[in-house]
Amino acid sequence: MLHAPSRPSRATRTAFLAFASTAALATAALTAPAATGEVADPSSATAALRAAVTPANVMAHLDELQAIADANNDTRASGTPGYAASRDYVVGQLKAAGYSPTVQAFDFPFYRQLAPATFDVSAPSQASYVDGEDFALMTYSGSGDASGTVQAVDLNLGNLTGSTSGCEAADFAGFVAGNIALVRRGSCAFAVKVVNAQDAGASAVIVMNTGTPGSTGAFAGTLGSPVGTVPSLGTSFAIGSSLADGGTAHIVASTESEIRKTWNVHADTKTGDWENTVHAGAHLDSVVAGPGINDNGSGSAALLEVAEQVATTKTTNRMRFSWWGAEELGLLGSNHYINDLAANKPSMLEKTALYLNFDMVGSPNYALFVYDGDNSAFPVGPGAAKGPDGSGAIEKLFHDYFGSQDLPSAETPFSGRSDYGPFIAKGIPAGGLFTGAEGVKTESQAALFGGEPGVSYDSCYHAPCDSIENVNVDAINFNSDAMAHAVLTYANSISSLSEPVVGDVHGDGTPSGGGLHDHEHELPTS
Repeated sequence: MLHAPSRPSRATRTAFLAFASTAALATAALTAPAATGEVADPSSATAALRAAVTPANVMAHLDELQAIADANNDTRASGTPGYAASRDYVVGQLKAAGYSPTVQAFDFPFYRQLAPATFDVSAPSQASYVDGEDFALMTYSGSGDASGTVQAVDLNLGNLTGSTSGCEAADFAGFVAGNIALVRRGSCAFAVKVVNAQDAGASAVIVMNTGTPGSTGAFAGTLGSPVGTVPSLGTSFAIGSSLADGGTAHIVASTESEIRKTWNVHADTKTGDWENTVHAGAHLDSVVAGPGINDNGSGSAALLEVAEQVATTKTTNRMRFSWWGAEELGLLGSNHYINDLAANKPSMLEKTALYLNFDMVGSPNYALFVYDGDNSAFPVGPGAAKGPDGSGAIEKLFHDYFGSQDLPSAETPFSGRSDYGPFIAKGIPAGGLFTGAEGVKTESQAALFGGEPGVSYDSCYHAPCDSIENVNVDAINFNSDAMAHAVLTYANSISSLSEPVVGDVHGDGTPSGGGLHDHEHELPTS
């Protein structure tokens, strides 16, 4: 029996009715056949669950998450009251659906930027750079007001593809205490470069990008923990190069870093075999800068709706649903969960048959991306991790499902920048869905999925405008059904995980990463 919770009507549910009439048109317009060929409808066994999982219910959850942000300084970030309220909301809904959820507490390094940073140069020429455009503070940057000479550290600008700048304490031999250190991205973690610079007496640290194609712009990185004691920022190769022969700069940063407590939420179904646990998850936290309704209220709300509707369904395999904390600061919740299992419950780790990840499934200018489990579109390399055996089969299941609904799909890489990362690191098959972040939709993708070419999938990514107005109900509809289909399919049988996947698994159209997705997850190396 499918559980159907009752909820009070809200404004967004009314707004959804206006979208509903366009959903059929959108579906009819996206009729590109699946690249896997004509397939028998694989979804009949999940039809009842998909009918029960409605976009109106998902949007009702998103309304509640927006209300929580509204009441808590417009954020639901881990370490803030908004996240604690989000946790309580999910727990309450799970209990109402008949689950006995568990709340897993852990300490984490909280960080937020308290005010826009400034980066001004008076020599060799005058320039005032813009926070968030020309440069960005490193996560866990220290606070301070630094003025002084910019001193380059082993930049090796003649080699565009690599640099060990700042990776060794010896790089700072002869560094003048009080100067601002200029180092180059590459070879070691940002934290190593910054700590070495601090130890040498630097009053601030500028990390310039590499000169490789596609990596020359400004960027945001992370130090991984509160090791920064001076302002530390990332900027472009061009700006860094302009200071390579010396200059004078003024950098001001106001930040907060401390250890705080946050939580994961887990819920297990009451039936099914523990030996083959089907695990699905989404991160619940937002960034500090905004309410995080698409990133990742969308995945959290859709997962909650699927969990509610499947709560009383008897299945062959046990299902576990998780809402992760502190994802935005480096996948900390999912890493804590995996490390805790490995240390204390290794048998449960071994019983995890697969992991499904749902991070941003409602982007306003969406594409229907599936994680590239067989690495056919994104070969293993710096931007793509290897999908463990079975991941290609998960990818195929999603592509086949979308094809059965006359919907196109494309690939996004296992970049390691969402909560599947700790699972695939343990060799657990994984897959999932993503609708795009700060990446720009191409002409071919717009022809396939609709929307605007030349515009970001989510122009409010990691911004205050990531509100209830920043989600596409069609994307929510298509993806929540795909989530329900995958969860229930694997809860009934995981046999397809071991079936050979013949040839490359592709959806339709040009594969795309959809953007870096979460540029603050650049851990542990630069």
